[in-house]
Amino acid sequence: MQTVLIVFHLMIVVALVASVLLQRSEGGALGVGGGGGFMTGRGQANALTRATAILAGLFFVTSLSLSIIASYNRAPKSILDTAVPAGVTTTAPVQGGSPLDQLKRLEQQRNSTAPAAPTAPAVPATPEAPKSQ
Repeated sequence: MQTVLIVFHLMIVVALVASVLLQRSEGGALGVGGGGGFMTGRGQANALTRATAILAGLFFVTSLSLSIIASYNRAPKSILDTAVPAGVTTTAPVQGGSPLDQLKRLEQQRNSTAPAAPTAPAVPATPEAPKSQ
């Protein structure tokens, strides 16, 4: 549905631009004189004005419809509703002290439960020299 409405909206946009550009200039807007044009009669001006108004109304209707359809599936999201990633344990906040003291305690708790880091070998490995034939 949304794709069909977008295609219809784009066709309306192209037709609206064409109808605006076909209208006779009244002059003075950008310093360009009116003069003759493709459709210079009074009857054509009324038809183009009417067509432009209808296309503008359709443009507004399709724009509003597209925005309503786009917001229909969007739901407000809360940080509290998000799931905790796997492997992360939540701990209760530490009471008392400044926020820096609380952070230090939390860091100490994490370090005490973290696995020990692997130790480096005592003797460094030496690369073997290439054998000559």
